[in-house]
Amino acid sequence: AAASAALKRLEDQLDKQLFVRSTRRLRITEEGERFLQYSRKALDAVSDGISAINTSKGKIAGTIRMSISSDLGRNLVIPWLDEIVDKHPELSVNVNIQDSISDFYLDRVDVAMRYGEPQDSSLVAFEIANVDTIICASPKYINKFGAPSKPDDLLEHNCLFYQLDEKVHDTWKFQRGKNNYKVHVKGNRVCNDGELVKRWVIAGKGIALKAKLEMVSDIKAGRVIELLKGYRTPRLGLWMICPSRKQVTPVVIILRELFRKKCLELVSE
Repeated sequence: AAASAALKRLEDQLDKQLFVRSTRRLRITEEGERFLQYSRKALDAVSDGISAINTSKGKIAGTIRMSISSDLGRNLVIPWLDEIVDKHPELSVNVNIQDSISDFYLDRVDVAMRYGEPQDSSLVAFEIANVDTIICASPKYINKFGAPSKPDDLLEHNCLFYQLDEKVHDTWKFQRGKNNYKVHVKGNRVCNDGELVKRWVIAGKGIALKAKLEMVSDIKAGRVIELLKGYRTPRLGLWMICPSRKQVTPVVIILRELFRKKCLELVSE
């Protein structure tokens, strides 16, 4: 009854109907859907403010359970976590490295880092970075088989595939100016572990589509070369996801800001 009264006051204030009510069901209206987007952002801002205050007055301690994808976790996030744990000795981390999406409740995960905005609106998600993807191969592979000059040339090459939840990502999309291209590529290696795909690239086994964030150090070291630079591949949002607001602790806020800083430094170098 209290919730219904509060909702009625809000509708009167907005002069809009947010829900359609009947004796058996409650359905959100189009105006309600639009208002809900802004309400969530406002609640996120309030939550951030509360966490910031708690962080400034409280110590960072306890255990945080994280789920991180393989390549991102082993090669980037784990060293970043080490910085936090070394700085705060009373904090410990429990890390679950896997590319599949975690079940927060079955896996007892406090926070996950994944590419792609979560579709479940009940989750609390913070965007860490908007990441370029690239087509890449090793000098060894290029010296032996040559480099593609346009997307269709990939049909003549061995491509390396990433598989997530039984779906093989073997259709690669490109954009150049106003033109869009889609190539269904082929290859002899498929894996559900992003780091293994990266190892195949470095070993000269083929060409891969990878998040540039994960390949920056290899490009700088000359182990990998970016190909088809005149064509743009889709960008990926990197998100930090919590199952509820209760998991948005001062530790999560500190991690979020550190990860945003580290990602920005990597792509800006």
